[in-house]
Amino acid sequence: MGEAIKETFAPEDGVAPIAVTGMRGFVAKFTVLKGAQRELWLTFLIKLLIILAYSVTNGTLILWLRSDLGFNDQHAFALVAWVWAPAMTVFTLLAGSLTDAFGLRRTFFLGVFVCLVARAVMAFTTIPWLALAGGLLPLAIGEALGTPVLIAAARRYSTTRQRSISFSLIYSIMNVGFLIAAGIFDYVRQTLGEYGHLNFFGLEITTYRTLFLVSLCFELLLLPAIYFLRRGAEATDQGVSFSAEPVRYATGALWKRALLNARDTARDTVRLFRQLLGQSGFYRLLAFLLLIGFLKLIVMLMYYVFPTFGIRELGNGAPIGHLLGVNYLLIIFLAPTIGALTQQFSAYRMVVVGGAICTASVFVMALPKPWFQASANGVIGQWLGHWYLGLTGGIHPYYIMTALCMVLYSVGEAFYAPRVYEYAAAIAPRGQEASYGALSYIPFLIGKLLVGTGGYLLAAFCPEHGPRHPGTMWLIFALVASVAPVGLIVFRRYIRVPEAGRQDVD
Repeated sequence: MGEAIKETFAPEDGVAPIAVTGMRGFVAKFTVLKGAQRELWLTFLIKLLIILAYSVTNGTLILWLRSDLGFNDQHAFALVAWVWAPAMTVFTLLAGSLTDAFGLRRTFFLGVFVCLVARAVMAFTTIPWLALAGGLLPLAIGEALGTPVLIAAARRYSTTRQRSISFSLIYSIMNVGFLIAAGIFDYVRQTLGEYGHLNFFGLEITTYRTLFLVSLCFELLLLPAIYFLRRGAEATDQGVSFSAEPVRYATGALWKRALLNARDTARDTVRLFRQLLGQSGFYRLLAFLLLIGFLKLIVMLMYYVFPTFGIRELGNGAPIGHLLGVNYLLIIFLAPTIGALTQQFSAYRMVVVGGAICTASVFVMALPKPWFQASANGVIGQWLGHWYLGLTGGIHPYYIMTALCMVLYSVGEAFYAPRVYEYAAAIAPRGQEASYGALSYIPFLIGKLLVGTGGYLLAAFCPEHGPRHPGTMWLIFALVASVAPVGLIVFRRYIRVPEAGRQDVD
């Protein structure tokens, strides 16, 4: 889950998290930021605010659709997993042309204004068609506009020596944002009640729409942060320079420039894929990424399935965010540490190892609850439940199971997630690293499509009313996720490509 938006950021040119080669080398990686331009620090702040707004909203969507708009499990999941989330991925791929047409700063503002309107509609209306057409769909567009701009900003505002640590810090900041958002998610639900209301200047706003209101406040904070980005600023190895933002079409109406850029981007994309289709490595990478999509299912489960499951099994106001926060907290430290300890091993091998550990984490949720009752009643349960989660009374075994699941998943994620991008870059022909790296978005799309079945499985095995068999649901999810490590091992000789600079052979 730490690789989020976890979707909206992929390290540029295969940049992996920080490689630690000793305390002095570790500290030296940060000291290169001394004297960094203010735009780079503002980029870090913008990333944090975007993640906060996105994460608070993302964890609330399914709950809001069910409670406030009256959707059932199946329809809510279908709408989010098969319409909204894939639409955001598609818009992200198209947003690059808008950035070229409008310039970096203008595109930032455009995305924020779209999100402001969308979040306001979602916070203040209960009319389903208006909430979807004026809120949810525009929000996918607004969120997508920020993705390529953030990557471009991190590159534009950092020098050559600062670039690697800048992208690594963005990865860590992303997880800090997820951790803070998880705490906010729990706080609002526990303060107002799972199905409570906030009196907002005479308006009764439900708990879930209050969470959208919180995300709207974070979105508003983006406006001054973007405003203080100096127009045309760019960091170079010789110092900061100022010039007009490069745009492909500098004259004419904005909408005409956007259309011309979209046309050129489409032509470039077609030409690129024609070249890629003639390379055997492309098909192998495509098969590799399709298998990784089954691992990304686990991320989507935590986004969309776990909140509903947690409320039904653990009760209203359950500290779901704090449970998921175990992952966000651990990955901040595990990703650079494991990355440093496994540098000598090939990316493919580490993806297999990490994928197996991640899959094992889901199997934990399918184990019998009585197996963990002793731990729940013992020291571990008391520490986790009473100290970390702030619970009173007995500790449900699922708290122990979920925490263990998060710990295992975090270890697996630290092994595999950064190495997926590294693998794509390592096997790419010279001059096509960015093209191969762009394909790394495919697993997120596969994971989203797979999690769309979550509504049907929740309705069948973990309904709101009636007997529940959540272990069966988690077993099905675990078996589906197992396709990734099993497939990577079974089809290794067909899909693995030698990695540049690696002698490691399985």
